[in-house]
Amino acid sequence: MNAAATIYAALIAPFTEFEFMRRALAAVVALALGGAPIGVFLMLRRMSLVGDAMAHAILPGAAIGFLLSGLNLFAMTTGGLIAGFSVAILAGVVARSTGLKEDASLATFYLVSLALGVTIVSIKGTNIDLLHVLFGNILAMDDATLLVIASNATITLIVLAVIYRPLVIESVDPVFLRTVSRAGAPSHLAFLALVVINLVSGFQALGTLLAVGLMILPAGIARFWSRDLTAMICIAVASAFVSGYAGLVLSFQTKVPSGPAIILVSATLYVASVLFGTVGGLIRQMFPGRHLEA
Repeated sequence: MNAAATIYAALIAPFTEFEFMRRALAAVVALALGGAPIGVFLMLRRMSLVGDAMAHAILPGAAIGFLLSGLNLFAMTTGGLIAGFSVAILAGVVARSTGLKEDASLATFYLVSLALGVTIVSIKGTNIDLLHVLFGNILAMDDATLLVIASNATITLIVLAVIYRPLVIESVDPVFLRTVSRAGAPSHLAFLALVVINLVSGFQALGTLLAVGLMILPAGIARFWSRDLTAMICIAVASAFVSGYAGLVLSFQTKVPSGPAIILVSATLYVASVLFGTVGGLIRQMFPGRHLEA
């Protein structure tokens, strides 16, 4: 077997021969398009840990849907959306009504949500069901789930296009935005809604523990390669897609589960970016290039 045939068998054949791999790849594309731009804004707004907290917050709602209807897509998605929005609203109310900061309030709610969700799934389900909820199974993607993920990605891109300008200004200078426009609060709420929607998409594919992975890691990768926001978003989307594709190939060729494989590939790209990135990478700092002198 020549080199070209070997490469084809390893990198392309899994997607041409198996429908479940094509579905998984389509889900990866949708998750990259919808989640990676949200991750960039989470990073710019110093809300990366908020995304992680919200990922855990959707678990009890999805678990209640599972308790009532089993692994029913509509029930688990609806429950996850309700739980995510409820935790976001409750955390905000507690933060504004008391002296507790919003990040501490979210941390409390997400820990309770995670424990409650695991308990609910354990009451009715088996260990396999619990693993499915916690870590997802992107290789078992069906038409309905794929349609939900693709629809969420489409909604995300449309809403981001509408709120892009106030979102960028608020990320850089929220005080200035409040003085010139009233769009800050609505755009912030819309952004939080997009975070929840994309976490629900990630939950369907990667489970509640890894759902935030394809949002935050690609954004961190982009941070080390560009200072321009548009370029960062493009790099993040490309990184998320490459991570998903390579992770699916790795999972197909080995015994590594698909969800963790995708996140591990993304983490590898992140480490490489930390070392070799042109914007703040360690090697770049150790051996800076010559600068033009006036």
